[in-house]
Amino acid sequence: MSKNKFGEFPFEKGIYKNMYKDRLWTMRQYAGFSSVHESNKRYLKLIENGVSGLSIAFDLPTQMGFDSDDDMSLGEIGKSGVPISTIDDMENLFKDIDLEKISVSMTINSTAAILLAFYFALAKKRGYDFEKLRGTLQNDILKEYIARGTYIFPVEHSLRLTSNIFEFCQKNLPKWNSISISGYHIREAGSTAIEELAFTFANAITYLEKAKEDGLDIERLTEKVSFFFNAHRDFFEEIAKFRAARVLWAQIIKKHFKITNVKSQICRFHVQTGGSTLTAQQIDNNIARTTLESLSAVLGGAQSIHTNGKDEAVSLPSEENATTALRIQQIIAHESGVTNYIDPIGDSTLIKDLTHKMIKEVNLKIDDIFQNGGMKTLIENGEIQKEIEDSAFEFQENIDAKKTLLIGVNKFVNKEEKIDHGTSFVDKSKDRLEMLKTFKKSRDSKIIDEALKDLVQSAESGRNLMPQIINCVEKNCTLGEIIFALKRVFGEYSE
Repeated sequence: MSKNKFGEFPFEKGIYKNMYKDRLWTMRQYAGFSSVHESNKRYLKLIENGVSGLSIAFDLPTQMGFDSDDDMSLGEIGKSGVPISTIDDMENLFKDIDLEKISVSMTINSTAAILLAFYFALAKKRGYDFEKLRGTLQNDILKEYIARGTYIFPVEHSLRLTSNIFEFCQKNLPKWNSISISGYHIREAGSTAIEELAFTFANAITYLEKAKEDGLDIERLTEKVSFFFNAHRDFFEEIAKFRAARVLWAQIIKKHFKITNVKSQICRFHVQTGGSTLTAQQIDNNIARTTLESLSAVLGGAQSIHTNGKDEAVSLPSEENATTALRIQQIIAHESGVTNYIDPIGDSTLIKDLTHKMIKEVNLKIDDIFQNGGMKTLIENGEIQKEIEDSAFEFQENIDAKKTLLIGVNKFVNKEEKIDHGTSFVDKSKDRLEMLKTFKKSRDSKIIDEALKDLVQSAESGRNLMPQIINCVEKNCTLGEIIFALKRVFGEYSE
């Protein structure tokens, strides 16, 4: 894209001059089901329905570094997403999908290097042109210590892996965003909008400082950094938040890192509607909630959006509800008329005032973070986690006291309603374990041992680990085996 297509610094009105008049946001639906085959079927259906990017949800064992046949995986296989333990799993996940034509986002953090290795090995096997492959790896481990808890290694070793991925993608996958720094999960854990932006950008600064320390070209790196934000309840506050995010990031890149490159300064972000805003009560109301949240993301200038299914407060979304959620975006894009205007609400005094107030408050909080030791120190001390917990507690107190209204929960309650706690989850763990058993039996144990030994030596040497991790997956090592080998060198993090 030519330089003159970008907006004007600091990009409050949008990162592109003509925004959606030139190109709509990517409609990216997040999905992962109890088996690779079920997930593949859903992805093919989503592509048929007009999705232009896939967003992969992984199950908890995969996120935590356990193979499906590990005792720690019992009862969790395929529950929160797709289980991936082997290169064969990745091959089946993307069966009949041309990865040169579909952008792939992988929501994975502590095991991000291994999932990227599976993807890269598959692309290599299929003979794809690496320069045509597009996607995003979340690879945002700091927010796991803050908000989600799916960490494995101590913070310093996790940051090393993150930086290794940056370097690998720069050299091998030029169109991949090697990190998507997430405020989404921070907000889901109960933070305020101010905390969501402040902690996200403080994490971003921490990653870039580590990359700089490791000798990476951070100007090139920042061209591929993207963000992931939450679209929450307060319509105007959320619009202002997205606009503030662009200004804040542009200023951080220009003032803190002294980078004048426009591509580095623009804040590209994906938005997902707020899972924590959905209710199990009167679930049809969730369609209205996600519509307003999606519209706030559009008016805020998002580059890609995921709309939650109405049933996601109680289960993985059914195919019907996932399609309806996608239709919300399509109606906004093609029927509402919003996309006929470059910045339809940018001249609103309300939006301007909210945006500038938010910029000021977020900057104060970021300054405070680094004056008190930075994110690594504050995470290890538990101070960031405590601040989010306090905000979450206050929000819940306000709901309980009816200071904050939640329709169907503490206002306009249907006392006769029977809440459906059913789920679309189908337990495929028996088939899954049999498949994994067959895979492991077919391997040469000497080749596995040698590959893992080489990985341990690389981890001890301080070299970039991506080539050795790719070697392991190509030799048919499993995700769990790779993680276990790295634990021998890095140890495990205990909060």
